Amino acid sequence: MRLIASDIDGTILGHDGLISTRTVEAFHAAAEAGIDIVFVTGRPPRWLDPIREQIGHLGTVICSNGAVTYDLGTDKVLASHLLSWDTVEQVKDIVAGLAVEPYFALESLAGLHIEEGFYGARAPAGRAVIVPQVLTADMANGGIIKMLAVLHTGSADEFLELVTPAVGPLLAVTHSAPDLALLEMGPLGVNKAVTLAEYAAARGIDAADVVAFGDMPNDVEMLGWAGAGYAMASGHPQALAAAALQAPRFEDDGVAQVIESRLAALRLA
Repeated sequence: MRLIASDIDGTILGHDGLISTRTVEAFHAAAEAGIDIVFVTGRPPRWLDPIREQIGHLGTVICSNGAVTYDLGTDKVLASHLLSWDTVEQVKDIVAGLAVEPYFALESLAGLHIEEGFYGARAPAGRAVIVPQVLTADMANGGIIKMLAVLHTGSADEFLELVTPAVGPLLAVTHSAPDLALLEMGPLGVNKAVTLAEYAAARGIDAADVVAFGDMPNDVEMLGWAGAGYAMASGHPQALAAAALQAPRFEDDGVAQVIESRLAALRLA
């Protein structure tokens, strides 16, 4: 074990926005043992405060499902994969032709742009209120890193199954929302595993020496790539099917349990 790669939401971070003391201590122990730590998330760079403030991580975070590599210590983008406005428009038309009343948003390096109706009756809890707008080509000037589509009925699994055959040749389509029909669409060929593999290779670390944790469909490729990919027992069925290993439930500090066990095994080796 030379590198630990962990998803954030539902894996180490709860709906209350907190990371358990046991989990924080497990990551600290791993870092003290000389193990590289990288967090790999669907979150954009501006939503990484829990990692900085609760764990004290100031290293690399792979954001937006692999589209952005970010240095948390300097608050700088190290690398990014961007979407073209032409692709955004094409995908928007396709999804609108397949689903009833989809609403869209764009995540860019400059911020989040949402159109009227995207949030519906939901308020973005704990985050600044964003003024709805019409999505326009000038938003590409900030570097679009993710396209979001939401339905206010149905499930994310159903929405994913509906649009993937048509959108899959244009964008990488996934989801990480357990209770909302929200799709995340990023640059074609880019996912958490692709960018994590690049990160590991730059440090001379083989996949066999990587321990990865995740819980949702956007973690599937990463869990399959890592030498020890752990799906949370509380995770999505697709994540559980993709991973060779299973960590205890999030509610039971599953990530911490696995890290503690592996560190103990290293000390005995």
